[in-house]
Amino acid sequence: MSLTVPNDLLDQARAGEVDDAAFLACVRDSLPYAWSLISELVKQREHSGAEFADNQVPPPSEEARGQLLRCLASDSMRGALERHYGVRLAFQNCHRVAVFDPGATKALSDFVTPRAQILNQKPELVDC
Repeated sequence: MSLTVPNDLLDQARAGEVDDAAFLACVRDSLPYAWSLISELVKQREHSGAEFADNQVPPPSEEARGQLLRCLASDSMRGALERHYGVRLAFQNCHRVAVFDPGATKALSDFVTPRAQILNQKPELVDC
């Protein structure tokens, strides 16, 4: 299961729309590794002023890796995080998440090319 959904949030979803704040709290509480990694990358990008910041360190455990994969594989979670932080997210392999300034369209476009994916491959990442 991707998220641990509190009963009040489940009731809210059954009654209609779920607001981003409640959904984000659920993501933060359910996927703390993914949340903290993305939050830290947002801070790094803002501090540096660079077009993007990315993570190159594999997750510390399979549980952490699973959190990151579940978070970034979900369009709803990814979209909520992008709206919350005002960024664009991109993902390669099992751990290389990148946070882009929304105006960095060329940098984002370069990051998501087949060429970039191929160049990011390493033998130690075969099983990730």
